[in-house]
Amino acid sequence: MEYYKVGTIVNTQGIHGELRVIATTDFSAKRFQPGTHLFIFSNKEAEPKEVVVKTHRQHKQFEILCFNDLEDINLVEKYKQADLKILASQQDKLPEGEYYYRQIIGLNVVTQSGEKIGIVKEIMTPGANDVWVVQRPNKKELLLPAIADVVKDVQLDKKQVIVEMMDGLE
Repeated sequence: MEYYKVGTIVNTQGIHGELRVIATTDFSAKRFQPGTHLFIFSNKEAEPKEVVVKTHRQHKQFEILCFNDLEDINLVEKYKQADLKILASQQDKLPEGEYYYRQIIGLNVVTQSGEKIGIVKEIMTPGANDVWVVQRPNKKELLLPAIADVVKDVQLDKKQVIVEMMDGLE
């Protein structure tokens, strides 16, 4: 089975089994709604544990989750630092021109003139737009804002993204 990460459990919240989660999905309201099946991947257990969301609320930058049959701090404490994942079949098809992070990470970054810049290593979400961290050979990492003025074309079939290097990006 193929799984995709939607969050990381960072701590417990209170004594009734609630967990603080940092979401790695743009669809947290849908991913964490009560009744949703998730999988906990913990290095303390050999197999992922399937859980069902009982409650979900937001608190500051965290998603606060409680799972059915795990409503006690003693039952969930072992899941600190574990990943929450969904099955590939639970992912929605995105509209044309929108991509999952996993589709962008690893793409070659090329200028419109064909010059290879590097490879997208990670995606940061600091505010108004995403920022792609590009690993360049023998150079400092490049931070590319994921905006239409910079990202001109994403070609998943060619495993590359075409960009326009605006003044000041270098």
